[in-house]
Amino acid sequence: MKLKIFQRGFNYSQDGSGNRLVYHLQGCNMRCPWCANPEGMPMEGALMTDPDWLVEALCPRGAVRGGALDREICADCADMPCVTERRGKGIRLSCEEFELDELIGEIERSRMFFYDGGGITLTGGEVGMQFEPAKELLRRARELGVHTCIETNGTHPRLEELFPYVDELIMDCKQCDPEAHRRWTGVPLNAVRRNICRACATHPMVHIRVPLIGGVNDSQEDEVRFIAFFREIAGDNVSFELLRYHEFGRDKWGQCGWAYKMDERARVAPERVEAMRKHMIEAGLRYRRT
Repeated sequence: MKLKIFQRGFNYSQDGSGNRLVYHLQGCNMRCPWCANPEGMPMEGALMTDPDWLVEALCPRGAVRGGALDREICADCADMPCVTERRGKGIRLSCEEFELDELIGEIERSRMFFYDGGGITLTGGEVGMQFEPAKELLRRARELGVHTCIETNGTHPRLEELFPYVDELIMDCKQCDPEAHRRWTGVPLNAVRRNICRACATHPMVHIRVPLIGGVNDSQEDEVRFIAFFREIAGDNVSFELLRYHEFGRDKWGQCGWAYKMDERARVAPERVEAMRKHMIEAGLRYRRT
């Protein structure tokens, strides 16, 4: 059994408690235009380019011309010799496949770094896109006594099956309006809402994050919807957080050959974020910064 991973490494407290070994799993069913990891969207991986190293010799089929990659030629290429034979810094595939045994070995070797309550985190992309191998990795990590965490968009219909193998559950809530949720993410809201409700009712440690994007979910009406929903699901086991929009992924959209469609209107003023955070606390919600 294998997992496709586009990034892995250590991160402190942002993707779960303590020092975390974080695996970014390839594939996402959402298409959020502000995504900081766009290379993680396509299940097959994304061809990424570095213009400083993009030379014609990398592609025997002539897809590299004048320092640019002709992706129409790439679309008809099945064996991708640019990454399988003529490896170079100019073109790379976003992800690699790893056997679960290899990852378990890495986790075992990393246990010394989990001394402060850390562990492993599966994020994405979207964890549910590789549901079975992700479930097995979590199960085996728990058998080793390693603290486990997942960060998910909450869409998978069988998400609840992962709960017994997850110590800390981080879930995104991007919108509470069904029409706006579908328009911005490309998927319906109902499954997300249902899974969030189930998680908050049954899981011992749930952290709900709202990526706050200007013009997407930062209006007064959005705030009212968020707070009303969060009050329904609130409990001692549930915490909430606002994540302010950033442009860290802008360059990666270009490296994947895609246009980045967000502009300065997506930025949310710190004062607006703080006001919304204050209103959430006043509503009795447990706010936790990560």
